[in-house]
Amino acid sequence: MRQGEAKGLGHAVLCAKPIIGDDDFVVLLPDVILDAYTADQKTENLAAMITRFKATSASQIMLEPVPEQDVSKYGIADIDGAVITAGESAKIKTMVEKPSVGDAPSNLAVVGRYVLSKTIWQLLSKTPVGAGGEIQLTDAIDMLMKIEAVEAFHMSGRAHDCGDKLGYLKAIVEYSMRDENLGTDFTSFVTELVNPNKPSHLKAV
Repeated sequence: MRQGEAKGLGHAVLCAKPIIGDDDFVVLLPDVILDAYTADQKTENLAAMITRFKATSASQIMLEPVPEQDVSKYGIADIDGAVITAGESAKIKTMVEKPSVGDAPSNLAVVGRYVLSKTIWQLLSKTPVGAGGEIQLTDAIDMLMKIEAVEAFHMSGRAHDCGDKLGYLKAIVEYSMRDENLGTDFTSFVTELVNPNKPSHLKAV
């Protein structure tokens, strides 16, 4: 299923309705990689979110704290002062898509994993154009919260934001250094490359 036109994440999700039908569903953003070395992805994170959803029927939105200056890059959630740690959930009060630093209700950013109630389908179909001139999934979730509970799920481990150029490069380097077959040689290469005492034969072009 192709979106056809870049009209926002909410529109992209709505395009999948003919396939999913009137059912609950999961959204995974492929440019966000959950680190396989810092959490057990078979039991934590999305797996735990699905378990929580089945137990409570509350939609689950994965979040992680981000630096204050970066809030304008993400959907940001307000959990009304609740304190949660990795693997825990709390009710979301509001969500704002890519707010300015001054307008952000918190520094808790959506990571790119959602477990959503089928109720959101009817809301997506009437979600108005929002931030960036696009139909935002965050706006539909904000409407969903007025009908039923939506919870913030605190991510375990780390995430790699591969939608950001620097984040993408960092993920490649980290995974290459950890690779079972190539890690040792690649780490030696990187160490030699950045060692200021040894001139590198490579130059940026």
